[in-house]
Amino acid sequence: MKEELIKEIVEKVIDNIVGCQECSMEIPLEVSARHVHLSKEHMEFLFGSQDQLKTLKELSQPGQFVYDKRVTLMGSKGFISNVAILGPARSDTQVEISYTDARTLGVNPPIRESGNLEGTGRIIIAAGGKAVNLNQGVIIAKRHIHMTPKDAEDLQVKDGQQVKVRIKSKRPVVLEEVLIRVSGKYRLSMHIDHDEGNAAAYRPGTIGVIIK
Repeated sequence: MKEELIKEIVEKVIDNIVGCQECSMEIPLEVSARHVHLSKEHMEFLFGSQDQLKTLKELSQPGQFVYDKRVTLMGSKGFISNVAILGPARSDTQVEISYTDARTLGVNPPIRESGNLEGTGRIIIAAGGKAVNLNQGVIIAKRHIHMTPKDAEDLQVKDGQQVKVRIKSKRPVVLEEVLIRVSGKYRLSMHIDHDEGNAAAYRPGTIGVIIK
């Protein structure tokens, strides 16, 4: 009896320790839908000037927002209309889609960190009767976590590190090779695409936990 009681107590203590660790590492989860980051040059070509685009809503990351205009993506097999444009303008145009989107369009983009566009896929971006033939810039965004230096210290991780994250949902999954991105300009949030969100039965309020 004593051995069984000791075993039960030990198990409860371990559960409590693990539970506390996980609570301290909970990360808000967001699904990032297909979108486009336009360069100033392409923005002015498609819409006349940057002033023609107005902010529709702010995003969770400070200084990031959605414009009130939309574009159409065109590939060798099909097209996807009503694609959001995120601001502010970037130095290079970047298109972020999911694997499902890629099949619809007939493109074969690599999984890349945002901004790493060398040798990436080609696509046509159209709006208002005009079109940009993008020679490179189509990616499937590598799953990642935005965080501040203080968050990184608390979570005991560093910029550029890759971690495993357990998604707590009705259909829990473990995602590997999740990139840590650290900056004082960020707000704590993990970003995945629609394919990954659907696989995990994502709903607003879903959280992730870094697996130590």
